[in-house]
Amino acid sequence: MRLLFSIGFLNISWVDMIDVSLVTYLLYQLYKLMRGSVAIKVFLGFLSLYLSFLLVKAAEMELLTAILGQFMGVGVIALLILFQQEIRKFLLLIGKTTVFNNDQFFRSFPWRRALVEKQVSINPIVEAAKTMSASHTGALIVFARDSELKFYTDSGDELDAIISKRLLISIFNKYSPMHDGAVIIVRNRIKAARCILPVSENDELPASFGLRHRAAIGLTEITDAVVLVVSEETGQMSLVANGKVMHNLSAQELRSKLNQYMLDNKEELEEVKLSKEELRNARETA
Repeated sequence: MRLLFSIGFLNISWVDMIDVSLVTYLLYQLYKLMRGSVAIKVFLGFLSLYLSFLLVKAAEMELLTAILGQFMGVGVIALLILFQQEIRKFLLLIGKTTVFNNDQFFRSFPWRRALVEKQVSINPIVEAAKTMSASHTGALIVFARDSELKFYTDSGDELDAIISKRLLISIFNKYSPMHDGAVIIVRNRIKAARCILPVSENDELPASFGLRHRAAIGLTEITDAVVLVVSEETGQMSLVANGKVMHNLSAQELRSKLNQYMLDNKEELEEVKLSKEELRNARETA
């Protein structure tokens, strides 16, 4: 092992530098996942408890050492329970960056070709969103990607219906018994309605975000789903992915973003570009 330099009795090699760099990057990614959530406060509380345990142990306070030692004995299990959402998000982040998540890797497999053939129909969704936006009808539409979100579809009423503009509008009509909750779309089918989504615990979200936006952010923080939100108060259309909100989208922007996230279809993307070019020409003519 080649020696890089020495600090006193410590011999630092290239492997040690790489090791420290990887641990630093790992801790930074964990901090990014927990930043702005309740988890960071829980972590600081757990760290304070551990430091207190070290202090009372060094001071030879036998009673406090015994009491705090019981907490430290189950520390790993406690961390798994307290940070289960953050651990899940971290593993999802790793899974999304591996070669096995690459669409080109699986494209040649027969089951992958079957999935590609069942891509989501964007047009009826965009048209329904436009209509609901104009009438200030609130909506929450989830697009499943790699995961079918079975846990969340089971929380609602199963439909397994073909996507259509009229069906989406009727579901989110304020007099409909299924309007309260989210619609989940899986492989070009409306899988379920009135589904319950997890609400984000991020303390840094703007106060203007209502329950729909917070639920959309909460789901995309822990899964790879994409969520369309139509605000009941303002009628604005938003798209949420990876915990980030693309706010106040036009119909053309919404179509383009959905194509980008869901279809990866060149023909559809060219159609969107052509529509934008036509709009630009119309404005110049006017």
